Amino acid sequence: MTLLHKFSALLLLRLAFQSLGVVYGDLGTSPLYVFKNTFPHKEIEDPEDVIGALSLIIYSLTLIPLVKYVFIVCRANDNGQGGTFALYSLLCRHAKIKTIPNQHRTDEELTTYSRSTFHEQSFAAKTKRWLEKYACRKNALLILVLVGTCMVIGDGILTPAISVLSAVGGINVGNNRINNGVIVLVSVVILVGLFSLQHYGTDRVGWLFAPIVLLWFLLIGGIGMFNIWKYDRSVLRAISPLYIFRYFKRRGKTGWTSLGGIMLSITGTEALFADLAHFPAPAIQIAFTIVVFPSLLLAYSGQAAYLMNHRDHAVDSFYRSIPESIYWPVFLVATAAAIVASQATISATFSIIKQALALGCFPRVKVVHTSKKFLGQIYVPDINWILMILCIAVTAGFKNQVQIGNAYGTAVVIVMLVTTLLMILIMLLVWRCHWILVLIFTVLSLVVECTYFIAVLFKVDQGGWVPLVIAAAFLLIMYVWHYGTVKRYHFEMHSKVSMAWILGLGPSLGLVRVPGIGLVYTELASGVPHIFSHFITNLPAIHSVVVFVCVKYLPVYTVREEERFLVKRIGPKSFHMFRCVARYGYKDLHKKDDDFENKLFDALFLFVRLESMMEGCSDSDEYSLYGQQTQQSRDGLLDNNGNSSSSNMDPTISSVDSIVPVRSPLHVNRTVGSSGQASAQTEIDELEFLKNCRDAGVVHILGNTVVRARRDSKFYKKIAIDYIYAFLRKMCRENSVIFNVPHESLLNVGQVFFV
Repeated sequence: MTLLHKFSALLLLRLAFQSLGVVYGDLGTSPLYVFKNTFPHKEIEDPEDVIGALSLIIYSLTLIPLVKYVFIVCRANDNGQGGTFALYSLLCRHAKIKTIPNQHRTDEELTTYSRSTFHEQSFAAKTKRWLEKYACRKNALLILVLVGTCMVIGDGILTPAISVLSAVGGINVGNNRINNGVIVLVSVVILVGLFSLQHYGTDRVGWLFAPIVLLWFLLIGGIGMFNIWKYDRSVLRAISPLYIFRYFKRRGKTGWTSLGGIMLSITGTEALFADLAHFPAPAIQIAFTIVVFPSLLLAYSGQAAYLMNHRDHAVDSFYRSIPESIYWPVFLVATAAAIVASQATISATFSIIKQALALGCFPRVKVVHTSKKFLGQIYVPDINWILMILCIAVTAGFKNQVQIGNAYGTAVVIVMLVTTLLMILIMLLVWRCHWILVLIFTVLSLVVECTYFIAVLFKVDQGGWVPLVIAAAFLLIMYVWHYGTVKRYHFEMHSKVSMAWILGLGPSLGLVRVPGIGLVYTELASGVPHIFSHFITNLPAIHSVVVFVCVKYLPVYTVREEERFLVKRIGPKSFHMFRCVARYGYKDLHKKDDDFENKLFDALFLFVRLESMMEGCSDSDEYSLYGQQTQQSRDGLLDNNGNSSSSNMDPTISSVDSIVPVRSPLHVNRTVGSSGQASAQTEIDELEFLKNCRDAGVVHILGNTVVRARRDSKFYKKIAIDYIYAFLRKMCRENSVIFNVPHESLLNVGQVFFV
């Protein structure tokens, strides 16, 4: 659904209209507070400063949102998914930089696992080897991605605060008797209502908000044209970049610090890319070029024209530049648009949290998919309420749009810098651009963004510290969680049970085999987990059939249904032990019903049928059979078993000795017929045995692994593992909830390991 040819023109226009309400509210309401933050003093000394500021705004809007994001960065989406983690997933597929080493070579054969190949002596290959050489470089790249993610979360807190507070502040222009406390109270009430609407989903919110934002853009564009015509048409001289040079020469250090206000004109651009999960890139590009960009240019030019004749009105230039006859209608639309503006970064925050969660960089939280048509449209309840509390705290704490603007600018410019650094790697490794193009992109982006970054550093003590504190808190949470996850995985890898030990136990595994199937959940995609040995040494019985289930997320946006499952036998047939790996992308939804279990058993039964065509079975952990079935061949196999499933999914089967392509039921029947009656009878017997075991009952066995720091560990490691990670594990969702395991068929096995 993410490619242009998959959309009709009418659907693209509809999605472009909806994107106005979700993506562009933040960028569109910037005219409310840009000139106020640029000229925080009561009067502008020189009218040419207005033209210089307008010129900076025009070129900032052109270079960053239009050229960089809409036409370049949006092309770097991961099959329609945007944000820093989407860029990271692209890089993970082109270089071995993922810090959780759960990849397998069969993963690279997935349809969605698109990657470029390049010559060993190329610059891209050298860059790849440079990234892969040391673990510290992989960790540094991960931290860079996490910093960008945390700053987007900071945007989700600061955008609602500054947008709503700025819009409601228009009451003072129309009625000076209302004090600031009332404005803050009204803003807080509006924010509570906004966050309470999020559970309805992006689709409904988009239809509700899009007309408001479209009306807003038409109004500010029209008012801008009116003001240019009425007050001063000479502001159009700002098209010349010469006025930027004059602006800095005349104002000196004050000119540099004022860039913190100018930069607010491009806030919301980072949400534009992160919100690609909600809408396709062509729809977002159409909305920006046709509606957003021209309206913003007219709005800023109109305000500048008004300020040329009213230099003492910089603090509330937006509202004072509105014609008196339409003031209150515009005020109402502005307040509604400010509410919508918050939606852009809130939606972006939800998307990026979902990506971080799937890639093991965020504690397990509940993710609600709000649309059946578009899986990218989601709602995260826990994050929603945390954002609301922090947003209200910022609004009530500062009570001042200028200080919130300083904080907001700091967060935005850091996200843009992170995106630029990741895009350099994308252009080298994924697009394989010529180094001259990479250099041009790097220089243009960094010149603008580093200039803004230097400017916001002057305002760290004037509110700019807020996003840094928020980002530091989330970065600590995300990095500690990821660190604990990696350590757990390495422990599982290094403490795997050897096949020699399993074979030594014999078919009974040293226990009583009771009827039923035991699904043992593990993070390992290969080998027998240590938790299994802990299980069989502490309990007297084990199920007749044991299936080790690994649910793993790959650095792809989605895994097709027919490629989801890999199945393999562990040990001889008499042991009745299997491994099933279920693979998901970070956009996929893990079904919360019996669908997953039914599909798992379909894959298992089909594997037994296909295995009978092979002469033997290896105990190797390597997957070497990687076949894909058509729906026709799969249905034929299951019908022969008498076990037809209601599922529409074709599992990908993985076993051992050789690659066996599955073409049709006729081909399968001929192969089975040639293998002899004994093999066919064995196959029928095992399928009947598996069916009877399934009817006897399925038990879900989950490992409850407790991670502790060693006694001789450094104090900061003890704090991170024993307190922070332990607290996050306690507060986040249990595996039994994620896999929707009913309590009556759940068995928890605990163990402790030290890192």
